[in-house]
Amino acid sequence: MPARTDSAWAGRGGTRIIGSLCAAHNLPPMSILSDRQRDEAARLLLAARGSGRPGSRLPESCRPLTPEDALAIQRRVQGTLQAETGGWKCSLPTPERPAACAPIFASTICRSSPCTVLAHGPTVRIEPEIAFVLGRDLPPRAAPYGEGEVRAAIAETRLVLELLDSRYADPSVVSFPELLADQISNQGLFVGSVLTDGLDAPLEGFRVVIEGGQRTLHERDGRHPDGHPLRPLVWLASFLASRGEALAAGQIVTTGSYAGALEVPLAASLHVRFGELGSIAVEFVATRR
Repeated sequence: MPARTDSAWAGRGGTRIIGSLCAAHNLPPMSILSDRQRDEAARLLLAARGSGRPGSRLPESCRPLTPEDALAIQRRVQGTLQAETGGWKCSLPTPERPAACAPIFASTICRSSPCTVLAHGPTVRIEPEIAFVLGRDLPPRAAPYGEGEVRAAIAETRLVLELLDSRYADPSVVSFPELLADQISNQGLFVGSVLTDGLDAPLEGFRVVIEGGQRTLHERDGRHPDGHPLRPLVWLASFLASRGEALAAGQIVTTGSYAGALEVPLAASLHVRFGELGSIAVEFVATRR
C-alpha cells in the first residue's frame, strides 16, 4: 500500500478531533513544524533505523510538539521505507496522548518461531496483548463507527506479542509527540493463536506468566489499560476514517499491553501464558546486520 500524502492523512475530521483535544487540554497548536523540519526529523529517525543503533532525541529545530506534526513524520518515515501497513497499534486518547496510534509495517509481522528481532543486548522487550484481524474494510467516512459495526468487521481475535524497540537511546526523556513520530516504539508483532471464543472471551484481564529456561521470568495480574481491547479499535476506526484513511481487511490491530513492557532473553524457548485463554510458544533470535 503506498503511503498517503500528508494532506490526505490530515483530513478535516481527524484535524477536528485532535484540535478539540488540544484546545480542551491547553496543548500546543496542531501544527508547528514546516515541511522541511518534518523531513529532517524523518531523516534522523530513518538513520537510526538504518544503522540499528538508537540515537539522541530529535534536535529542537525539528522536534515535534504536536500530534499532527508527529503523525506527519510517521508518514514520511513509512513513505521513504515504502513499507506496507500490515496492522496498527493504538490506545484510547488521553489529555497527554491525544492521538495514540501507529502503523505496524507488514514486513515486521511474524507468525512463526524462531522470530527475528533487532536487539541491543541479550534481551528484547515484549508486550502481551490481544489483537483483532479485520475481515472487511472500515472505509473513510464522516460519521464515527459504532461498536456493533466494528465487531461485525472482526474476523479473528488473536493472542499477540508486540515487539518493542525505540529509535531513541533514552526514550524516557522524550515527549509523547516524539514517541508518536517514532511509531510509539514499535518494532513489530508476533502473532499467536486464534481465540475460539473471540470477543465472547473474558478479555478485560487475566494472569500473564512468562516462562523460559525452566523458570518463571515474569508473572503479572494483567489488566487491559483501556478496560477492554475492543474500545481502542472502535476509536481507531473512527479516527482514521475521519481523516480519509481506511482500516483494511486482513490488517491486524493490537490495542495495549496487559503487563507493560517485559524483557525476555534471546535464544530461549519462551512460553507466554494468557490466563486460561491460551499461550504463545516462541524463540527470539537477533537479526544479523
